[in-house]
Amino acid sequence: MGLCIDVVSGGELYTAIRAGVRADKIYFHGNNKLYEEIKYAAENNIGTFVIDNEYEYEILSKLSDSNSKMRVLLRVNPGIEAHTHEYIQTTKDDSKFGMSVFSKDTMEFIKKIVEDDNFDFAGIHCHIGSQVFEKDSFFKEADEMIDYAKKIEDKLNIVIKEINLGGGFGVYYTSEDNPFDLGEFLREYIKYIEAKLESSKLNPEIISIEPGRSLVNSSGSTLYTIGAIKKTSAGLPYVFVDGGMTDNPRPSLYQAKYDAAVANKMNSESKDNYRVAGKCCESGDILIKDVALSDPKPGDLLIIPSTGAYSYSMSSNYNRIERPAVVTVKDGKSKVIVKRESYEDLVRNDEL
Repeated sequence: MGLCIDVVSGGELYTAIRAGVRADKIYFHGNNKLYEEIKYAAENNIGTFVIDNEYEYEILSKLSDSNSKMRVLLRVNPGIEAHTHEYIQTTKDDSKFGMSVFSKDTMEFIKKIVEDDNFDFAGIHCHIGSQVFEKDSFFKEADEMIDYAKKIEDKLNIVIKEINLGGGFGVYYTSEDNPFDLGEFLREYIKYIEAKLESSKLNPEIISIEPGRSLVNSSGSTLYTIGAIKKTSAGLPYVFVDGGMTDNPRPSLYQAKYDAAVANKMNSESKDNYRVAGKCCESGDILIKDVALSDPKPGDLLIIPSTGAYSYSMSSNYNRIERPAVVTVKDGKSKVIVKRESYEDLVRNDEL
């Protein structure tokens, strides 16, 4: 479908290349790309390198070859505070990502990149945050980015080829979420951007977005086996599962909320409320604080939907807990695409 892929580390870049993604379809992001990662990206002639800071630029410039110019974007920060959790806001004035559009140093830095024969400066990138439900945040972002692109063109007498507006479109996890219809929004967004470009007298080759989570999140669910059910002297009874913050740290990390159901009792009415907790030695290992479940018993399967984006990719082996398998299901057929880890996998790199 012509999609590109974002990577933010050498490991992700290696995985994408091993998976057969064309190098010219890869965008390399990140706020602190290591020397080895930058070198690996240059050696593999990735399509677009998204520069975050001057340190990265200095390394890349030394590694690049003026005979095959590296296509680059600069990540900028337009200072828009999206209405989402502070840990997933990415363009606050003190954000660790990008360079501020309000600093004159940023324009000077762009001039430096433009004048460097090793680079093809294609344009600018930003990303305002994740799980954003306010349409206005994206319209404000488009305004700021197009205005800044126009400023670059006028000041440096160059043509901006690409404006990458990032993503962050909110998705449904629980009844508290109210995502807008992405198809309808994007048609509205395109019209808005086209009008803004026309009034600004800008004509970039590419306006790109990063739909990420909105494409894959609802495609994934996590299945747990229920263990003990424990009543406490205060609060909700606990339902313990054979996983937890090791396979999905989002609830512990920034209070992400999920729904759940007893998978083998989907047709039963939900009667009582429970707290779903994992098996890690942490009081904060709570997957769901309050959810109605249908008579959960040890051995039942608990399903948590909408885990197709940020969950397994953030998993760990904390407490030496093995990562679960990943299985695809289509047309009544299943296929293991990531094997379940074994105890042997846990000590594979240890000096025994």
